[in-house]
Amino acid sequence: MPYPYVLLSAAVSLDGYLDDTGPERLLLSSPADFDRVDEVRAGVDAILIGAGTIRADNPRLLVNDPGRRAARVAAGRPEYPLKVTVTATGDLDPDAKFWHTGGEKVVYTTEAGAARIRGLGIAADVVSLGADLDWPALLTDLREERAVGRLMVEGGGTVHTQLLQQGLADELQLVLAPLFVGDPKAPRLFGPGGYQAGRLRLLESRRIEDVVLMRYEPTAPGAGATASAADRHWLRLACELAADCPPSRTAFSVGAVVVAADGTELARGHSREAGDPVVHAEEAALAKIPPADPRLATATVYTSLEPCTHRASRPHPCAELILRAGVRRVVTAWREPDTFVEAADGTGMLRETGVAVLVLDEYEDLAKTPNAHLLG
Repeated sequence: MPYPYVLLSAAVSLDGYLDDTGPERLLLSSPADFDRVDEVRAGVDAILIGAGTIRADNPRLLVNDPGRRAARVAAGRPEYPLKVTVTATGDLDPDAKFWHTGGEKVVYTTEAGAARIRGLGIAADVVSLGADLDWPALLTDLREERAVGRLMVEGGGTVHTQLLQQGLADELQLVLAPLFVGDPKAPRLFGPGGYQAGRLRLLESRRIEDVVLMRYEPTAPGAGATASAADRHWLRLACELAADCPPSRTAFSVGAVVVAADGTELARGHSREAGDPVVHAEEAALAKIPPADPRLATATVYTSLEPCTHRASRPHPCAELILRAGVRRVVTAWREPDTFVEAADGTGMLRETGVAVLVLDEYEDLAKTPNAHLLG
């Protein structure tokens, strides 16, 4: 199911702490960075924090700049983003500032937590996710029931850790403050556990007074039929590559990227690449990788249009080329229409041979854009 774009935002000390153990909140950001955070808040549909952060910091979680709030209203949006919190136990303080400032609020919790919260008289929508907290269900509800397209997550460390470990974070905005905490009892940004493989991609680094902002996105594909945030990044790239194809009246414009399990891009390609009038996107990308490359067995092929099962121009369709390469996972945006081949069903053919195929149809319109002249 489609999720919102999930942006994790945090400030840490040089040794990775979110706070110290003193009675007052340790201010890690600079005044200019606080204003940057306010600007980011103004651009999202919802802001999420864990119940522990409410208890520890008692934040209001507002867009503070009047001009930014006015711009939201002028654009037909609520003055404030939706405020979201998550609690397994329902241990919430009804007097916290979170409930008494800003606009609409929603609490995601468990069955037991929901029963407890409803007795507190909190002015918020309470959503039970079942016996346990379920992040995919939470994100699906935000997107489908509350039209949240962009979600900012401001903590705490447990929430950030869970979203990263489950491959649900699209971006990490990390501010590094020039100080040390050094107290092992202080809260850290990330906890122990299994994180995604490979390196994150640095999108931006920027000095803001005496702190440094670093923006990262994940690169490692998901596993099997489970989509990760990185899957969405790579599929978008494949769809954008399709725009590089020379237009044709007799073939689709398609883009493809092959990515190793650790997030390393192995190759990319697009239809009719390098002047070859009949080469397909997956074919062009796979041809750039040595057949004996051991990373192919755990790689993912991202393609804007599902791999073909029939073609007149070459003896081997792309679905067959993928199988020959040993790739066992494909992510695509668009099922092939009957424009040139009826009932092509590359997705079905690959699945029958044990390949995991994900169709992320929220990218279908992007995949169709360079093919509009063929679709009528």
